[in-house]
Amino acid sequence: MAAGETQLYAKVFNKVKCRSTPSLLDPLLGMGFPAHTALKALAATGRKTAEEASNWLHCHCNDPSLDDPIPQEYALFLCPTGPLLDKLQDFWRESRRQCAKNRAHEVFPHITLCDFFTCEDQKVECLYEALKRAGDRTLGVFPSAVPLVLHSSISYLGFFVDDSPADIIREFAVMFATEASILADCSVKPCTKQLHLTLAHKFYPHHQRTLEQLARAINPGHRCQWTAALYSRDMRFVHYQTLRVLFQYKPQNVDELTLSPGDYIFVDPTQQEEASEGWVIGISQRTGCRGFLPENYTERASECDTWVRHRTYTFSVAPDMSSRKDGEAGSRRNGEPNPPSSSRSLSSLQSLQATIVRRSVLVVRHGERVDQIFGKSWLQQCTTPDGKYYRPDLNFPRSLPKRSRGIKDFENDPPLSSCGIFQSRMAGEALLDSGIRITSVFSSPALRCVQTAKHILGEFKLEKKVKIRVEPGIFEWTKWEAGKTTPTLMTLEEMKEADFNISLDYRPAFPLASLLPAEGYDDYVHRCAVSMEQIVNTCPQDGVILVVGHGSALDTCTRPLLGLPPRDCADFAQLVRKIPSLGMCFCEENKEEGKWELVNPPVKTLTHGSNSAFNWRNWIQGN
Repeated sequence: MAAGETQLYAKVFNKVKCRSTPSLLDPLLGMGFPAHTALKALAATGRKTAEEASNWLHCHCNDPSLDDPIPQEYALFLCPTGPLLDKLQDFWRESRRQCAKNRAHEVFPHITLCDFFTCEDQKVECLYEALKRAGDRTLGVFPSAVPLVLHSSISYLGFFVDDSPADIIREFAVMFATEASILADCSVKPCTKQLHLTLAHKFYPHHQRTLEQLARAINPGHRCQWTAALYSRDMRFVHYQTLRVLFQYKPQNVDELTLSPGDYIFVDPTQQEEASEGWVIGISQRTGCRGFLPENYTERASECDTWVRHRTYTFSVAPDMSSRKDGEAGSRRNGEPNPPSSSRSLSSLQSLQATIVRRSVLVVRHGERVDQIFGKSWLQQCTTPDGKYYRPDLNFPRSLPKRSRGIKDFENDPPLSSCGIFQSRMAGEALLDSGIRITSVFSSPALRCVQTAKHILGEFKLEKKVKIRVEPGIFEWTKWEAGKTTPTLMTLEEMKEADFNISLDYRPAFPLASLLPAEGYDDYVHRCAVSMEQIVNTCPQDGVILVVGHGSALDTCTRPLLGLPPRDCADFAQLVRKIPSLGMCFCEENKEEGKWELVNPPVKTLTHGSNSAFNWRNWIQGN
């Protein structure tokens, strides 16, 4: 940056009437960083230390947006601490376990004091002064106890703040907005409506009763110190999905991202046309760079995980007033203190109860299929001129089962790859170790699904005892199958001859001949729903019903059990493409309430990297 621009920023700092700490900016300028990027780094890291801002700048040296004048968005929240927070966090965990994730899980427990607003990087410190001034004026009248009243509706559950304490809190929000406008030239809209602490939002209606029961276990009268906390977020990624990196990944191509455990990736679901199956395009929060990444190296994170906590003001009601820290620079980015490790709460009890054997349905996607690795022409790669099978790569299976019409029929009914077989056995071994009891098995008629079921049963030593019931009704959506006709699948007799322990007595909900090519979406979800109804009715005893199908089955075979309507077709297509090999969904029957519930699967998904083909001769010649 030119010397004139540096002087301009210095004039701005001298002009604003705030308590400035130029010591944070000076070291960065001394390192040669331009003033505008140094200020951007300080804002992005919460103005904690010059070292942290310097590290941010080094990580973002290749960030194409580094020089863009895009400010952060800020918001002020009133957050509970102490015993009340511990109980709220118990509710957060248990409600997610029993009723799946809802919108409230995206953010920590809080009362919103103002909407998100923007603030120029060079004026962020003025916000801290605005928070202090508003807090000092309110401290003497802040209520010693904030009354919370439980409120429930069909899509919302939370505590409302009532009576005069709500008026005092709203006045504090208005004071902050006024001071921020004067000191930092920000347009802040304070919350003047009903103050509330959300417990659950946009949940499935059939979960309302369970959520209410969990909420009633929270005593809103628990001792609590309330803290006003100022957070910021990157306004560019408000409508993106946030992924948390689980495993390290080194790029194999120039357009791929480097991943380190703990990184956060912003992904726009509407901009994934260029990504192939199992991959997504995202922007790294750590580096600001954009590129491809393997999606199974990540998990969904909460919206607030990437927010930056700047300063807090604690309204202390304890005799020791030193606990109120002006300008506390909370180091945790999500603002959630860790609960005591020794506490055994409602969550522990409920987890213990979950070990009770109930009737359950485990829906599993098949393992890696051979054409997923070697492409549509895989059959040509492994066929001799006289039409016999051979193994051109170790990831091709050792052999193929016999089919009456020869090897050609495998083209649209591919087998598992060698890695797919390994995945299936690993999943079976983990399921065995989890202690579940498989009582019956149903499979799509696709060869890859029947193979997956066989190898899972093999780890339980049940491959000769439990027969696989082939149900064409859970076959893949035929619109996604190649060609104008339904794929030629193996007959039960061919499967039997190939040493699959197939039930010949089972009468499926949909015979194989009933599958129509390019069926409509409504027809597809209907046949899955009818098939699942028959599967569940066929197995009344407690234990696990294993259903091996396709990625789409994790949605279309569980939603009917949960009493949910079909997903929108476009959302369904986006969702299914993200399901990895051996992905699982687990539904448990709650006989007391007469319903099924989605719970955590017994085991984790197997994650691994890719391994490209290698030709030693080409390698020698190329080097």
